Amino acid sequence: MSILFPRFKLRFLPRMLGIAFLVAIAAGIYGVLHDQVTYSISPEYFSKLKFNQFHFANFGLPNRVFVSEIGFIAAGSAGFFSGWFLARIAVPAWPGRLAFRRAFVGFSVIFTLAFAAAAIGYVLGLRHSADYSHWQGICFSLGVANVPAFVRVAYIHNASYVGGLIGLIAAITFLQRLKKSENSVVGSGWKH
Repeated sequence: MSILFPRFKLRFLPRMLGIAFLVAIAAGIYGVLHDQVTYSISPEYFSKLKFNQFHFANFGLPNRVFVSEIGFIAAGSAGFFSGWFLARIAVPAWPGRLAFRRAFVGFSVIFTLAFAAAAIGYVLGLRHSADYSHWQGICFSLGVANVPAFVRVAYIHNASYVGGLIGLIAAITFLQRLKKSENSVVGSGWKH
């Protein structure tokens, strides 16, 4: 099965979509918590940048609710994408519940690496030098007053996405190797 151009039996589609939606919900919940924490560090990161990017989701509710919507939409959509790739590997390879468990093992790899990367981003943002000259242009154009806090949250968010991508690659690699090793064991006469 090709990662980019999958071939699978149509009967697998409901389970694959189900796993992708469940991963999206789990990732969305993480995104809500993530963005609530980063909003506490730099409200300007949201009010000057994210609120404009996600203006379509603003229903006039309090800012904390809007921040939760942003976190859920951003992380949930990334989660659906990741869940789809995990499900495409797991569902054809393993029976129902085992496929579900294997996909969620993959999700836990993604979650762990995204969370670790966010923590690293936080530390890097804290340890950033006092020279914010290369940030001045964007911060000035956005009207940011607290540049160090804005930069810290930018580090956290960017690191989270990088960690999630690395996690997705690691999870896909893990599931592919697990599938291959189990197929070689099954092919040698062992049955699961």
